[in-house]
Amino acid sequence: MTMQSLANSLPELTSAWMALQTHAQLRPIRDDADFARMQAYANLLADSVGDDEEHPLYSLFEIVMELIERWEAVHVTIPTAPPREVLRFLLEANGLKQKDLAEIASQTLVSDILAGRREISKRLAKSLAARFHVDIGAFI
Repeated sequence: MTMQSLANSLPELTSAWMALQTHAQLRPIRDDADFARMQAYANLLADSVGDDEEHPLYSLFEIVMELIERWEAVHVTIPTAPPREVLRFLLEANGLKQKDLAEIASQTLVSDILAGRREISKRLAKSLAARFHVDIGAFI
């Protein structure tokens, strides 16, 4: 697309953007309310899109996750703590329950980890790191 054709399509682009904004409110995260809204939106998209890169909304999901990652990089610090405490912190910070990790681990396993009865395996650490968008070292 040339700059001229882009300039000619600005009215259409403006209309499309305004229509998208009525549904998605896609913009940089500026405060905790924006962050909470974007997290809820990411969860909704994750449930619908999953890891299907062919899904029509996959790129929107990627953009939302990028906005969240940028916010978290500046505003969220993960404490230096035992892996089970990092997991507990991330669950609480994201308003999640043990059952919300069912796609990664059973509720019993998560409960045992949080109670200190089991350690986090390398496979589970990798899955948790991907789920919470943190370095795997937080769980090892």
